[in-house]
Amino acid sequence: MTSATPMSDTASVARLTKAERVVVKIGSALLTDSDTGKLNRPWLQAFVEDIATMRARGQDVLIVSSGAIALGRRALKLAPGKLKLEESQAAAAIGQISLAHAFQEILSAYGHNCAQILLTLDDTEERRRYLNARSTLNTLLKFGAVPVINENDTVATSEIRYGDNDRLAARVASMISADCLVLLSDIDGLYTAPPSEPGATHLPEVTEITPAIEAMAGDAASEMSRGGMKTKVAAAKIAVEGGCNMAIGNGRPLHPLRALEDGARCTWFLAAATPVAARKRWISGGLKTLGTLTIDAGAARALAQGRSLLPAGVKAVDGTFDRGDAVSVRDEEGREIARGLITYSSDDAARLKGRNSSEIESLLGFSGRAEMIHRDDLVLKS
Repeated sequence: MTSATPMSDTASVARLTKAERVVVKIGSALLTDSDTGKLNRPWLQAFVEDIATMRARGQDVLIVSSGAIALGRRALKLAPGKLKLEESQAAAAIGQISLAHAFQEILSAYGHNCAQILLTLDDTEERRRYLNARSTLNTLLKFGAVPVINENDTVATSEIRYGDNDRLAARVASMISADCLVLLSDIDGLYTAPPSEPGATHLPEVTEITPAIEAMAGDAASEMSRGGMKTKVAAAKIAVEGGCNMAIGNGRPLHPLRALEDGARCTWFLAAATPVAARKRWISGGLKTLGTLTIDAGAARALAQGRSLLPAGVKAVDGTFDRGDAVSVRDEEGREIARGLITYSSDDAARLKGRNSSEIESLLGFSGRAEMIHRDDLVLKS
């Protein structure tokens, strides 16, 4: 199979319309007017209408949005050109309020709650913060809210910042097991060379991100955009490794998502596995186990039936680990039967072993999760 192949319009449309959970990234150049620096409200209104259509189909939708710095620098009357880090942070603090208000106002008109989430790199790299962010996003989606996510520019430093929202969007998509990521740009996908060059060919589908594919990517062309095609291909690598298909499409027309559903040209980067399969593979072989839980026969049967591991079924806890670490699950004969991400630290797990989930609050002093390991974070060993 080649790394870039043709595809049918039907297949392209289905990847977006049939996806259960979609992350959409929009950039500053789409949200703001380059001449005035003001919010491009007609575009945002049409974009949110597309989001409302997706929500009406029952799809979970998360938005990763740039634009705060662009809006804030206008309010602060900062001169054109590159900003100092502290100026960017100040502009973000101002612009984030305007941006969040605009999303809230327009989404509420369609009956949807809007939730603002600001992330830094540590929130997806440090295990406990990753789990907290993931839990918050999943809870918001459970209640039908539309999370609007941005990098926390007001506190991020040059050493820890993502540097662009393309990769942030891919990290979020992987974090919440999305099956589709859409990067709306000012270009309709990946070309074999810069589109302005003679002979440049559009690639409708990429099945493998090879060095040749990476070499086709260029740098950012817009002052307001920190990303370019290079960052989009880097985002695609993150997304497909997490089992998420990713599309790069032209976001400039009104109703850009509707346009993609109607067959507008774009480039799809295809994942080889589903988000669930990719996550299970990562848990099974990609993480070092830091502890062991020994469980009774009843708990072993429950796991074989696809259930979560509850504290009552745990007989022994060995090792030192924190919440979110990988642990081995063994039966009473010492055979490893599963691996999973533990909900509690080793100290708390030891307190809870053999106890009913209803006792968690009285034993720990806080209301924790009912499961020791949730079934979504558990992989059975064959």
